[in-house]
Amino acid sequence: MELNEATTSATLAPMNYADDDVAKPLENKAANFYSMTLEDLKAYLKGKGKEQFRAQQIFKWVYEQRVTDPEQMTNLSKDFRAELPKLLSFELPKTLTHLKSVDGTQKFLFDMGDNQSVESVVIPSEGRLTLCISSEVGCNIGCKFCFTGKQKLKRRLRTEDIVGQFMQVHDSLAEGQRITNIVFMGMGEPLDNPEAVFKTIDVIHSPWGINLSRKKITVSTSGIVPEMWRIADAKVRLAVSLNAPTDEIRTQVMPINRKWNTTMLLDACKQYTDKTGDKVTFEYVMLKGVTDSIENARQVAKLTRGVPCKINIIPFNEHPGAPYERPSDATIEAFHTELNRLGCHVLLRRSMGRDIFAACGQLNSTHKDETATMDISNSQLAGMPKAKRQLMAEHKAEHAAKNAAFAAMSFENETELQ
Repeated sequence: MELNEATTSATLAPMNYADDDVAKPLENKAANFYSMTLEDLKAYLKGKGKEQFRAQQIFKWVYEQRVTDPEQMTNLSKDFRAELPKLLSFELPKTLTHLKSVDGTQKFLFDMGDNQSVESVVIPSEGRLTLCISSEVGCNIGCKFCFTGKQKLKRRLRTEDIVGQFMQVHDSLAEGQRITNIVFMGMGEPLDNPEAVFKTIDVIHSPWGINLSRKKITVSTSGIVPEMWRIADAKVRLAVSLNAPTDEIRTQVMPINRKWNTTMLLDACKQYTDKTGDKVTFEYVMLKGVTDSIENARQVAKLTRGVPCKINIIPFNEHPGAPYERPSDATIEAFHTELNRLGCHVLLRRSMGRDIFAACGQLNSTHKDETATMDISNSQLAGMPKAKRQLMAEHKAEHAAKNAAFAAMSFENETELQ
């Protein structure tokens, strides 16, 4: 069956999405600017008897110039500037905590009101700065290896909540830094909240908005198959949480597999690649003794052979109360080597931000009052590429040797002077 908007209504029961199709401010209360696409804002202003072209002007001021004070929007009429605060608010979610990892990763905890919060992560790498963004407070999917899943779904975020994460992080960056990529891989299942997620993508991509290329935006899903057509229609990248080599194991670690098994999931992935010409990224979390054997690697290669793809190996990242363990570095590298030998396009994802619980599968907003750091000495596959780690270690050893030699020379000179 081909997936599209028409088939979705017949195959998926309606979900209680965030009420976010259009801006619906209370009477006499300003609408949140960040809740709207450009077309939403045009319609909203028209309904208030204002010129629609004002929407483009405001978008340019806010997203390009980062100006939210109406008095500084000098190409708006004086009367319209005076009226604007009654029409629009520019409120962003408050930042509750901001943690920095030893590897440069940053984690933000944002207040979403009603004693609820979400986390976002900024991940640095050579030539790019990626923002991992959340779409829900908690998650209903219940993946056994994921810390967010333990929290359960509290609320689906509205568009202003998701765009607001981007804007707060953007405004906190050092001079000269900018977000180059966005991945919807934070808290929540993006396809469980599609209206808000894809409106956010509209704002992020709009040349009047954040103006980020669609090819720099990735939506990750655990496999809500009837909603996957939306990712192809949005022309953004697709990442799929595969995480197991067989249906039996996938059902064990990801209960969603009972409803949409790997056959259905891979069929939807093929439809995506046929429509877009892009590869799918399969995310594969390695769990010690569960999904990390050489035989598992061979099963994964066979399972994904018919889909143009790349496979991201993700060593399990520990979190409080986790029922699984991280495989040894040797096991991880052997798995990686076997997939390469079998001709797979495979990447070993570096575990960035493990020490501040910011790595894949570690996000959760229930520990906001804790220091939230952990010992990461059980693995060297983190923080930076192996070659770079080795080079830095060599430089460090060389530097230490030079310091030791200098100290010895100084001691000898002091002895001679005495």
